Amino acid sequence: MVRSLITLKGLTYAPTGGLVAALTSSLPEQIRGERNWDYRYCWLRDAALIFLVLMRAGYRAEATSWRDWLLRAIGNSPAEMQTIYGVRGERRVNEYEIPWLSGYENSRPVRIGNAAVNQFQLDVYGEVLAAMWQADDAGIKMTEPDWPVMVDLIQFLESHWQDPDEGIWEVRGGRQHFTHSKMMAWLAFDRAIKLVENYEDAPSEHVGRWRKIRDQIHAEVCDRGYDKKKKAFTQVYGSEALDASLLTMPLIGFLPTSNKRVRSTVGAIERELMEDGFVRRYRPNQCGVDGLPGTEGIFISCSFWLASCWHLLGRKKKAKELFERLLDLRNDLGLFSEQYDLREKRQLGNFPQALSHVSMVACARILGNEDLLFARAH
Repeated sequence: MVRSLITLKGLTYAPTGGLVAALTSSLPEQIRGERNWDYRYCWLRDAALIFLVLMRAGYRAEATSWRDWLLRAIGNSPAEMQTIYGVRGERRVNEYEIPWLSGYENSRPVRIGNAAVNQFQLDVYGEVLAAMWQADDAGIKMTEPDWPVMVDLIQFLESHWQDPDEGIWEVRGGRQHFTHSKMMAWLAFDRAIKLVENYEDAPSEHVGRWRKIRDQIHAEVCDRGYDKKKKAFTQVYGSEALDASLLTMPLIGFLPTSNKRVRSTVGAIERELMEDGFVRRYRPNQCGVDGLPGTEGIFISCSFWLASCWHLLGRKKKAKELFERLLDLRNDLGLFSEQYDLREKRQLGNFPQALSHVSMVACARILGNEDLLFARAH
């Protein structure tokens, strides 16, 4: 945990408070493949999760600095909030290729910038609002200028939560109604409501409407996101494909692990997305939404999510065993990349990867019977 916290601290840019997803570009997710991306930017999703981990570990100065960075980056146009920014809040991070570079072990193309900046990713609103709420609950209080930003974010979401998006995995095969994205929209409304409830002088005139939308989203996800034949929540509405991001359902409090649909979803992911005891985020050649050729390794964060779910389900011995197997994937400095190649026994993807280290710390806390990452901060 200490090594991961040091790594996350190292991913902060002190002059502005920006938090980057990784320090590298174009380290491949498949050797000699083209799944090569530039991660040297501030993803709001990843940064919000880093923020939560740092805040819980006592890095209050860094947490406060990122929260201030977030409010500056969003500025006066929350409806134009991007998924990615530069460390100084730059909005232009357009993607292009460098054809004269051969790439890491001939993995082409080498990319600079990231086209995900132009994507609509619905789940980001959930992570950002969860971070704002837990910061407030931990004593990094909302100020008067912060409220209009929060209200504008939720009002934008009111009009757009029913839209398809590119999702947490930033697919390049077109927008879909991702179940995880809708679930995170629910989280955004839930945390906005909790924020307002903490203050007597907060803009409470919207809360009644937000509660109705929150309940509407919850009902829709439980209806359209669950496949009765598969007995699992699926990647997109109307599909039978599975997605390991749905392991976060009990981790954010959408449904508890005691719910039979959650338990059966965990079981389905074990059967279809596990390989050699680890978890793939989805099957690129089955889901039809990826939009890219080739394959990838097991996803380290998803495997930590499964260990967390197993612990909450009471399967504590299995959870601990998986956690320790995952620790064995680290390099000699205790660092994780994004993915792991089971056949070649090597790490894949950009490095060091913030999301992997965030998930490790969050899982360790759960195995230690502490609060969930998205729970109330104490």
